[in-house]
Amino acid sequence: MVNKESSYREILEIKKKLYEIHNDMKRFMEQSSQQHLEHVLSGSRNDFTNAIIGHVIDDIEAGLEGSMVKKCDMRDTCKSNFTGFLQKNAGLMKQETVNEDVILKNQSELNDMRNNAPSKQCEKCFSQVQNLFGKEIGLMRSLRIYSTKNGKKPEIPPVPEEFIIEVFEPLSNKQRLQIMKAIAIETKTFSALSELTGLRGGNLLFHLQKLLDSGMILQRHERGDYMITDKGFKVLKSVSEMYSALNPAHDIKQKAH
Repeated sequence: MVNKESSYREILEIKKKLYEIHNDMKRFMEQSSQQHLEHVLSGSRNDFTNAIIGHVIDDIEAGLEGSMVKKCDMRDTCKSNFTGFLQKNAGLMKQETVNEDVILKNQSELNDMRNNAPSKQCEKCFSQVQNLFGKEIGLMRSLRIYSTKNGKKPEIPPVPEEFIIEVFEPLSNKQRLQIMKAIAIETKTFSALSELTGLRGGNLLFHLQKLLDSGMILQRHERGDYMITDKGFKVLKSVSEMYSALNPAHDIKQKAH
């Protein structure tokens, strides 16, 4: 009888041990599956991020090559510096979160380079670099890895309606915008602008007068070439930056298709 009771207790102990082993194995399998899933998801995210960064790097090359000043002794040196700066910033997309202080530091670095630029024509190149930098920041926002501190939206100061009309009304016409973009690169004659826009005589004069009255452009002297003013360049640059902010992934999507 004693032997039977002893055997029964031993069987119960064995069952208990087996139950504990079963639970340990179950927990191990659940943890392993979770780790495997996290590994797969991490790998997918890395592949996706690397694909985006690849497109961004292509965009940097194409953007700088097509928009930098052609005839400049410093072109190759500046292009190399700009490429390094933009690629370093693009590399932040591999992180799970991008600290705002890092972005501000990069913007400060770009501002310092811009302030130390040797000539006025450098502004054209820096405008394109700022544009590409803005696209990268927009992509980081789209990927939800970057936002401003506390997620607060920046306050928008009041802007007089008259100012908005003064700035945007002259650019609300396709031909006038063509004129602005053309003379932002180099001065143009009346004949050259006529050929560019397809406008003749009085029609072209009407649009040129609109831009002259707004202070966006000026004419060197009577019957002379037309050139963009500092005000016109700043407005055109702001419009370009606005487009980039509203369409951060536009160029990348175009290349992907």
